[in-house]
Order: sequence, then C-alpha cells, then structure tokens
Amino acid sequence: MKTIALIVAGGAGKRMNSSTPKQFLLLNNLPVLMHTINAFYGYDKQMEIRIVLPEDETETWDKLCKEYNFKTEHKIFKGGETRFHSVKNGLEGIGKSLLVAVHDGVRPLVSKQTLENCIKTAEEYGSAVPVVDLTESIRKVENHDSVALNRNFYKLVQTPQVFQSDVLLDAYNIEYEDDFTDDASVVEKAGYKIYLAEGNRENIKITVPQDIEIAQVLLKYFKD
Repeated sequence: MKTIALIVAGGAGKRMNSSTPKQFLLLNNLPVLMHTINAFYGYDKQMEIRIVLPEDETETWDKLCKEYNFKTEHKIFKGGETRFHSVKNGLEGIGKSLLVAVHDGVRPLVSKQTLENCIKTAEEYGSAVPVVDLTESIRKVENHDSVALNRNFYKLVQTPQVFQSDVLLDAYNIEYEDDFTDDASVVEKAGYKIYLAEGNRENIKITVPQDIEIAQVLLKYFKD
C-alpha cells in the first residue's frame, strides 16, 4: 500500500530552555526536523511527506530550508490548537486505501527497520504502534503511596504510528478529548484495535537539553 508520512512538528522550546522551537534546534549542524524528514526519505524516496507546522513558524522553516539548501520534497500544513487538531489538518485530502505514518518531528532517529515493521503490521492489521520494552523497575504513585508494578505488562510507545487511512480518517471524526496523548489513543477511542510492532530504542523524542547530546552520539552510531 502507498504510504504517506505525516510529521507533526508543533513543539516549543520550553523544556529545552531555548527560545528556538525544538524541531529547529541544530543536531550535528542540521535542524532536527530535517533529520526526521530524511529518515523517511531514506526509507522510501517515493513516499509523500507532509509536515504540520505552527502557522507562525512556516516563514522560519522556509528560511532554514534555504540556509541549509534542504531540497527533500515535502508539503506544509497548518498546525492546530492541539496535536489532535494538527493531525486532523494534515489529513486533508488524503484518500482511502492508503497507509498514513504519523510521526513526531523531534524523533529523528527512527530506523528503517522500525518503519518496515510498522508498515507491514499496519498493512495486515490496520494499525501499528512501535514499542520497546521497559528495562527499569516501575512503581505506581497515588497520593502519598506507591506500589511496584510488573514491567513485563508495560511498553514504551514511540512513533511513527501507522494506520490504514480508512481507520485514521474515521477516528479523527470523533470529538476531541483531553486524554488523547497520541494517535493510537484516538483510534482506540473510535473503537479500533491497536496492534504493536517492534520499535528501536534509539528512536528517542528530543524533549530536554540532554536529549540533543544523546542524539548526537546516536546519530554517529547510525551513520557508522
């Protein structure tokens, strides 16, 4: 099935202690978002790539593309009030019988194998969410008490979350709820089953300053 990459890049720099939106921060001398776009382009050069940006950041993005001579083909869509509304905007004009891979713009280290795992799973089952195992002990905290949980029953969720377009379009017709944290939660709320696929541990979400330093090391590992 044809796959469309829908990359949501609406983050700010608050937790990065930076005035620059985190998707525009430099990672090995190239804005993070450009690395993310290239990850999809490197997997499939025929894949349509859609970028959802806050409306007030599109001019900055245009300037960055010129400054870094970035010519990987992509389309820009206007972001919304929440991630839910941004994804919904990015789905404009998408037809049925396709796959849509919704990805965080600040996850530049998604591997080709993770993309392959998710696309194959979504083709067969309708949805695919990449996950990795927890490696540390976890505890549930409630009020002033905590209790140990069995980490084998839990997974860390990543993106891209891939869905057959019929499923995703139907799911994004429901009303927004505050507890929608990702696309899987929206699709699940709409009554569809979520299937899991193996992710890659390097596929970190750049959120705090240390993440840039970690990503720089991991990017070298990826290239080597």
